[in-house]
Amino acid sequence: MAFPEFYDPDKVGQIYVPATAAAVNAGRAAGLASAAKAQVRTILVLVDVQIDFVHEQGALTVPGAVADTRRTIEWIYLNVSRLTTIAASLDSHVPIQIFFPLWWVDENDQHPTPYTVIRSADVQAGKWRPLFQPEWSVEYVEILEHNAKRELMIWPYHCLTGSVGHALMPSLYEAIAYHSAARQAQPLFLAKGNIPETEHYSILEPEVKVPNHQQGTLNTDFLNMLAGYDRIFIAGQAKSHCVLETVNSMVRFFDDQPKTLRKIRILRDAMSSVAHPTIDFEALAAKTFRDFESRGLQMVDTSMPVR
Repeated sequence: MAFPEFYDPDKVGQIYVPATAAAVNAGRAAGLASAAKAQVRTILVLVDVQIDFVHEQGALTVPGAVADTRRTIEWIYLNVSRLTTIAASLDSHVPIQIFFPLWWVDENDQHPTPYTVIRSADVQAGKWRPLFQPEWSVEYVEILEHNAKRELMIWPYHCLTGSVGHALMPSLYEAIAYHSAARQAQPLFLAKGNIPETEHYSILEPEVKVPNHQQGTLNTDFLNMLAGYDRIFIAGQAKSHCVLETVNSMVRFFDDQPKTLRKIRILRDAMSSVAHPTIDFEALAAKTFRDFESRGLQMVDTSMPVR
């Protein structure tokens, strides 16, 4: 199959107004059968393929993400007749959150710089002081360490709701619109990450549960929906964080369902790891994904046939 005429691979890494009408019209003209008639149901789960993670000047750009996104888009176009559903998450933040600089100050009343690690011992010693919810903030860093989660990382302000960086990459949005029209299938969008009191790497659950918030617990509805598909493909950013934790949520939930775990396929050339000055996130992620493979998940490339 040739790519749709409106698709320009040189624009994958650019910010522009998506050509939604052109994508929809091209999808309708493709003359494909409705996804509702599919004998084999295949879903693509896109994790946080947003401007702030992908664009070269994004607030938290992931090295390699533009090339990952191009491979993802072209995989969608090449496999549109086999792809039943596309679901995309949207990391969604506000300025005052526990992992942003504004939440914390040091002894000199200065906010931490991005990529600072805040440990419970530092908080107890007064090296870092929370400006918001002090009792919870102390408890939170202790919970992270006690549960062997990542230590609290301060991130650059990114994916702020309503900002340009919050949007999906325009070229990817066009591919989603094309698929929607071609297969008469509504895309699914999942917002996550707007709970001030916790990080929310996995698209399915926050790092620490907040039961009184609508996004504060495990999204079992979405997981049960996934189990109804025959093939589950996953791509997005970043491999070391949101993709990894999303897959981790799936592995734990489907622990007693080996058949479901074997449905999961990770598009390994459609994701990259966060770059950090001192932490080798790629090595850590690679080890965890090898563990996932031992559980039955498959690591595949976008060049491989969908099966």
